[in-house]
Amino acid sequence: MLLRIVVAVGIRSLLAAKLRSVLAMLGIIIGVGAVIAMLAIGSGAQRQVMDRFNAMGTNLLIVQPGQRGTHGVVTGLQQNLTLADAEAIVREVPGVAMLAPVVQGSTQIKYANRNARTTVVGTAPTYGLIRDVRIERGRTFTEGEVDRMARVAVIGPTAATNIFGASDPLGETVKVNGINFLVIGVSAPKGEGWMSPDDRLTVPYTAAMQLLFGVTYLRQIEVRAADGADLAQVQEALTRVLRRQHRIAAGADDDFQVTNLADIRESASEVTKTFKYLLGVTAAISLLVGGIGIMNIMLVTVTERTREIGIRKAIGARDAHILLQFLVESVIMSGLGGLLGLGVGTGAALLIPEFTPLAAVLDPASALLSMGVAGAVGVFFGFYPAWRASRLDPIQALRYE
Repeated sequence: MLLRIVVAVGIRSLLAAKLRSVLAMLGIIIGVGAVIAMLAIGSGAQRQVMDRFNAMGTNLLIVQPGQRGTHGVVTGLQQNLTLADAEAIVREVPGVAMLAPVVQGSTQIKYANRNARTTVVGTAPTYGLIRDVRIERGRTFTEGEVDRMARVAVIGPTAATNIFGASDPLGETVKVNGINFLVIGVSAPKGEGWMSPDDRLTVPYTAAMQLLFGVTYLRQIEVRAADGADLAQVQEALTRVLRRQHRIAAGADDDFQVTNLADIRESASEVTKTFKYLLGVTAAISLLVGGIGIMNIMLVTVTERTREIGIRKAIGARDAHILLQFLVESVIMSGLGGLLGLGVGTGAALLIPEFTPLAAVLDPASALLSMGVAGAVGVFFGFYPAWRASRLDPIQALRYE
């Protein structure tokens, strides 16, 4: 009953000074809205990063040649990965589901009077399965076409647009380093980013090594572990096999490097999570500013209502009643500001992806957290003005003009 009366009186007091109450709530509205919007942006960035890693394939190990240099100065990569290494991995490493040798280079692709520079990747049919690259139209090349160095290619959607425009590339012939290749497939889009296959032309590795690049070494070897296999154990066994293949003495450094995408994915997840919380903390500072605004307004209110406080105390109101009255008013302002901020933040999170390249993912937990913090701010910053009001001497308060 008492609380109901206190709340009703508090609402009437706030309505009596609407502009001042709105100005006091403004900091909370902005603070809560900023926290929700910033955490949504952080969650969206985290999801984008994880989607990119998932698009590269799961259980993936990438073997690359080691760096070479003179007197500590890196001058490039060694040319020491061979098809024999790939065959040894398939033959001797347990837990390997599939493998794809890779050679690649950047070159001009010509079609009629149009040309565009893109990346040409020479690999095996297993490459699409390892990287989870789907064929949208047409087909990929076969092992038989790899064996006979067939001049066939699968083109990514971005490369297809750059070279063919709106025309259908299927069945068309493109020139790569002056050599004709028949386009037999178009891959489905996966989104731009690191290692994206969208702006690539994929051909059999035999044709790439002998016809296009004239090399006997591989750029990298991509290995997909079997489902349920321990990726760390597969990596360890793979390293042993390659050290033996390269005749590396015990204690000597590897002349190759093995990248475990699961480790990179985990590190990226931690980085994006830290970034998300940093955005949230930065936005939460505005909540503190809003709390200071409420405290200032409440101090002014106490000063203006000093005579009212004296009258209430004179007719029997206790210090606890006065404290509760002003504390409730502070909580009402911060709570209402939090609700309005919730709407502002949710609206901003929904509009951001529409007008910017940023993604935003709303998190109900962040909304609840923001509302809880807004309430706590109201209590924390409203307590001192309420305590000051409760400590006023009734006789001095009645004399106040």
